Parts: sequence; structure tokens; C-alpha cells
Amino acid sequence: MTDRVLAQLSALKAAPVGDLKQKWRDLFETEPPPYNRRFLESRLAYRIQELAYGGLSQETLDQLDAIADELEGKRPRRGSAFNSRPIAGTRLVREWRGVEHCVTVRQDDFEYQGRPYRSLSAVARHITGTNWNGLVFFGLKNQGRRA
Repeated sequence: MTDRVLAQLSALKAAPVGDLKQKWRDLFETEPPPYNRRFLESRLAYRIQELAYGGLSQETLDQLDAIADELEGKRPRRGSAFNSRPIAGTRLVREWRGVEHCVTVRQDDFEYQGRPYRSLSAVARHITGTNWNGLVFFGLKNQGRRA
């Protein structure tokens, strides 16, 4: 990140709410929503970086459009794109018994501590020593919730 972007991001934390709302008006050209300070800070930080470095890739925008089309007016189907695995490069972080565990999603598998694993469930089993649904363990799916 450039020093200019970092300076803008760090200034958000110290800025009064009124200044955050004015920054919102400047960057989004709309009135700020009536949400809390934390929401304003996070959205402004994203927008600052988006303007400096570019937004989402066309591939990601296409995926989001497809998901929105599928969800419009109906519930998602089991196994749909909405429930698919994270895209390659995503880092999943989970704290387990006071230790932070980080898994990197790769094109065909998952990497944990430099080793490849075929599934998130295999990683969760390695971490906990018991059988887990990997999506539940890493917070990608709510336990007991039906799709």
C-alpha cells in the first residue's frame, strides 16, 4: 500500500463521526446510511482502497451476478454456486484451543502448514483429532442449518 492510502486509512480511526459522514458524501456521492461508526469506517476503508487500486475483477463480478440471478425470488439450491468452495487464494483462519490456524484455498486442494489436503474436513480432522465438517469448522456454513 502507498503511504497516501495508509495515511487515509489510519485517519479514519481518529476522525469524528461527522467527518466520516462527510468523507462518505465525498467518496460515494450519496448520503451516509444511519449505521454505526464501525460500519462507516470499514466501508470507507474499502472505498479508499478500491479507488486507489481498482475494484473487484470482472470474473468476481460475473460470479456475484450469477448468484444474484439464482437467488432472485427463490431459495438457493443445494450444491449451488452460493454454497461452493471459496475461490483459490482465499485464506481461512480459525482459532482452536488458543491457537490460530490458517488454511489457504488452492485450485484443487487446501494448504495447511505447507502440506496439501484434499478437503477442509481433512484439515479440521488434523487440527482437532476428531471428525468435523470442514465448512462448519471454518465458519463457511452454520451447523444444523439447512440450505
